Order: sequence, then structure tokens, then C-alpha cells
Amino acid sequence: MAHELNPNQEDSFLEIGRLIHDDSYKREKKEISVSNMKIDLIKKRDGELIVGEIKKSSHFELPARMQLAFYLYKLRKRGIDAKGELLIPKEKKKIRVELTPNIENELEKASQNIKEIINQEKPPQPAKIRFCRNCAYREFCWV
Repeated sequence: MAHELNPNQEDSFLEIGRLIHDDSYKREKKEISVSNMKIDLIKKRDGELIVGEIKKSSHFELPARMQLAFYLYKLRKRGIDAKGELLIPKEKKKIRVELTPNIENELEKASQNIKEIINQEKPPQPAKIRFCRNCAYREFCWV
């Protein structure tokens, strides 16, 4: 993204994700763009601002939690305090996500690592990991 490379928009996994997103939580305010983020939904509950991230399954729960924590982190930097909910409609799951000091530290370290990679003259050599099989960017690495 930093180098304006976009995922394959016709990737079947992205299509499924869009269908689930469009079909779920129809009464909620969806897809709000803030800075470089696209937040799936926002709602207020008991005086708290809740940021929701909709996922197809809980299979990759940790990366999804970190994505949502990143949104909470960026919002906090803008003076907006919010809680997060990871929403998995197919599994009828709702997982609370809160921004803790430990998670903030993890995000800051990851951000620093990402900046170092972005600033390299050449991208790192690809290394197959378990996420590659379903990645909408896979054609950049494995063509």
C-alpha cells in the first residue's frame, strides 16, 4: 500500500468478505473512512463509541485483533477514545478488543518494522507463510 500496490480486487476471498460485510449488520453505520483506515462500522452503546471490524471467520483472529487495535490506536491519537468489537457473523461471535499499553507497544514496534521495510531500496525476498495461500497480494510474490 505504501508503494501504491493494490490487492487483486477480483480475489475470491475479497469478494466473500465484501458479501459478508454488505449482508451483515444492515442497521449499523458502515464503512467509514478516517485517514488511511476504512472502519467497517461504528456505533454507540451505553455512552461508549464502539468500532467494529467484520471478518469472515475467526481463523485469523490475532491479525484481525491487531488490525482493530491499530484503528483504536489511530483514533486515540486523534483524541477519540473507543472500544473495539471483532464481529464474525457466520460464527455468531463478538470479541471485545481494548487498546492496552502492551498492545500499543506491539503496534509501535510493528509500525517501526513496517517503516524500515518500506524504506528499503528493494522489497525483501518473499518467504512462504501460512497466510500466502489466501492473500490477495500473492501474485506479487509468486508469479
